[in-house]
Amino acid sequence: MLNEFQQPLKLLNRMTSCSVVLEAPVQRVAIFGGTHGNELSGVFLVKHWQKNGAEIQRSGLQVTPFITNPRAVKKCTRYIDCDLNRVFDPDNLGKVMEDIPYEVRKAQEINNLFGPKGSDVAYDLIFDLHNTTSNMGGTLILENSGNDFIMQMFHYIKNALAPESCPVFLIEHPNLKYATTRSIAKHPVGVEVGPQPQGVLRADILDKMRKIIKHGLDFVRIFNEGEEFPPCTIEVYRIIEKVDYPRNKNDDIIAIIHPCLQDQDWQPLNKGDPVFLTCDGETIAYEGDSTVYPTFVNEAAYYEKKQAFVKTVKVKLTAKGLRSSSS
Repeated sequence: MLNEFQQPLKLLNRMTSCSVVLEAPVQRVAIFGGTHGNELSGVFLVKHWQKNGAEIQRSGLQVTPFITNPRAVKKCTRYIDCDLNRVFDPDNLGKVMEDIPYEVRKAQEINNLFGPKGSDVAYDLIFDLHNTTSNMGGTLILENSGNDFIMQMFHYIKNALAPESCPVFLIEHPNLKYATTRSIAKHPVGVEVGPQPQGVLRADILDKMRKIIKHGLDFVRIFNEGEEFPPCTIEVYRIIEKVDYPRNKNDDIIAIIHPCLQDQDWQPLNKGDPVFLTCDGETIAYEGDSTVYPTFVNEAAYYEKKQAFVKTVKVKLTAKGLRSSSS
C-alpha cells in the first residue's frame, strides 16, 4: 500500500506522463535546396554540404542534402513548367501520363526517394530552404498547428537565435492548400529567409539560414539522446487572407505597395494605414476593422500569383511536452 507521501508522487508522475508526447527517434533527415531555382542560399548551402557534410552530420542521424529542381537551378529560374512547391498533392503524385510537366515528374521522383507522402517509411524530417525578396528575416514555416515535435523545435530554434527575431508563419488554412515539397515528410519544416533578390547571394542571409539549420539539427540530436522538453508556448503568425494588387478591367496593376508598407513584414497594419499608391499619387488605405500583420510584402515571385502580400494574425500555440520513445 502506498503511504501518504508516495500517493501524491504517483499522481504527479501520472500527470507528467499525460502531458508528454512520446515520439519515435528521428533517423532520416533531408535538407532541400533549389525547390525554386533562383533562390540561391539553399542551392549554395546544399551543394556545399554535398561536397563536405561534416557541418550537418549529427550522431545517429542520416542527413541528406538534396537539390530538388536541378534544371531550374541550372537556368537560375523559379521553375521550368510549374511551381514544384505546389504539386505534391495526390492528383499530381499519382499521374502516370508520359507528357507531364517537368516539375510534376520531379515531384514523383522526390516522393519515391523521400516518401511516399503519408507513409510510415517517409523521411522523418525535411528542411526546405527558400529565399524571399520580402523583408521577412529568418522565418520558420509551420504547416500543422498540431505537430508538437515541430513546435518544440521552433521554440528551441527561436531561443537559440534570440535576441534575433525568428518569426513563425502558420500556413494552416481550410481554403488554402499548398502541397509543398517538404510535405512528404512526417515533419515538414519550411525555412524562408530574406530579403534577397532572385538570382543573388547575400552573406548575411546565408548566415541566417545556416544558423537555423544548425539549431534545428542540434534539437534533433538532443531529442534523440532522450532530453525531455516541457510544454511550451510559441507566438505564430497565422495566415488569414492573400491580398492582390488593385487592378483595372484589363487586369493590369494600377497601384503598387505604398512606401509606408514596403519592408514592414510582420509589423502591425491598422485601419487607415497606407497600403497601396497609384501613379497619380493616390493612397489606398487598409480598411479592415482589426489589426493584421502583413508578410511576403511585394514578393517578386508572387506577382504572377496575383498576391501583393499576405494578411496574418498573431496567435499563441502550446506544444505538449516531448520525449523520444526510445529513452
